[in-house]
Amino acid sequence: MSDTLQDLLIASSDSDFDIKLTQLRSDMSLAARLAGHDSEQNRTVARILCDVAERGDRAVTQYTKQFDDVELHGAEFRIGPDELRAAHASLDAELLASLRGAIDNVRAYQEKIFVGGRSTFSEGTGIRYTPIRRVGVCVPGAAAPLPSTVIMTVVPAQVAGVGDIAVVSPPRYQGSIHPVILAVCHELGVEEVYRIGGVQAVGAIAYGTQTIAKVDMIVGPGNSWVQAAKKNVAGDCVGIDSVAGPSEVFIIAGDQANPAWVAADMLSQAEHAADSSAIVATDSRPLAEAILTHLSSQLRELPRAADAAESLRKFSRVIVVESLERAVELADAFASEHLEIQCGDRSRAIAEKVHNAGAIFIGPHTPVAVGDYWAGPSHTLPTGTRATFSSAVTSNDFVKSISLIEYTAAQLAAAADDIIRLAETEGLDAHARSIKVRGES
Repeated sequence: MSDTLQDLLIASSDSDFDIKLTQLRSDMSLAARLAGHDSEQNRTVARILCDVAERGDRAVTQYTKQFDDVELHGAEFRIGPDELRAAHASLDAELLASLRGAIDNVRAYQEKIFVGGRSTFSEGTGIRYTPIRRVGVCVPGAAAPLPSTVIMTVVPAQVAGVGDIAVVSPPRYQGSIHPVILAVCHELGVEEVYRIGGVQAVGAIAYGTQTIAKVDMIVGPGNSWVQAAKKNVAGDCVGIDSVAGPSEVFIIAGDQANPAWVAADMLSQAEHAADSSAIVATDSRPLAEAILTHLSSQLRELPRAADAAESLRKFSRVIVVESLERAVELADAFASEHLEIQCGDRSRAIAEKVHNAGAIFIGPHTPVAVGDYWAGPSHTLPTGTRATFSSAVTSNDFVKSISLIEYTAAQLAAAADDIIRLAETEGLDAHARSIKVRGES
């Protein structure tokens, strides 16, 4: 076993096991939690949002210069159609084929699970689903281009019937947006793309500016500043998908699991950033030790080894528990963004026992990367134990329901006495009168 990663191993037989486990959950919760309402970060976010709401384009210009070191004004925010077409034309043919395959898979899955687009009406009541009219999509662009984020957010919105989609992404690539992101936007028919990011971009699409129209909903990942901005505007003037980040994986591994594969899956999350987490729960001590050995050797080969190593030290552990049932309990407690189950022929049965997870990846041949890029479900998922009450982004998030009520005279007469009695109990005489008056005519 690697000495450098020895301290990642904790076991239920350790005298301080509960203390270590509690500390780990506390550390991860702090990393995932946004700064408090009275924090300096949140005050800064609120100030920038207010400024954008008041001054519009001028404020966006100021903060884009301040935070991204790029000077843009008004009409320069938006990417022109020629630039979108040129980016698409420059794509490698094999990459374009892969992107189209991913788009097809996501669209097929989102169409399969879509519940909107229908109405029901029976005996005086019903419901109608209508799409959100205008959606803003945040696409990160600081560390690496993320065309997959465009696919995983735009396609579900399109399946739901969203008419207007605006993409915002920071100008971190030569003062603009990485061409592969622009190419995917063009491939999907998204014509409204802005080279702005951060808090100022959230403010621009939430409130609207002189050149950017307000949206009704904001989706997509981002750093803590972007998530704090989304949280500030949520429920006020726009809806949001969720507050998300940092990235995380929890792996339940039985003694049949391949330790090299488990280690690789841990590193696939750890390489995201230093505050990402990768946790394994197993009932096999030999497997745990083998995983750490492979972690050490694979880590040395990673281009993003520094971030991955820090993530492993801070928020990643290999936990030995007395049973896989106990591993399931821990998985529910951590409520991870990604949950892998590598327990051989027991994987599907164990997956059925889990209540809290953003997405479950079942069996040894289903690493998180399958969901990140290809399978169909969106990779925009709840993090930081938010999977206890929140879900993956789907096409169903982009529709809202309208209740329908249509009573006949006979139906109203049959219910009148009950409605009047309830209204008068609440002291709302005008409510009662609105029923009585119809019976008097």
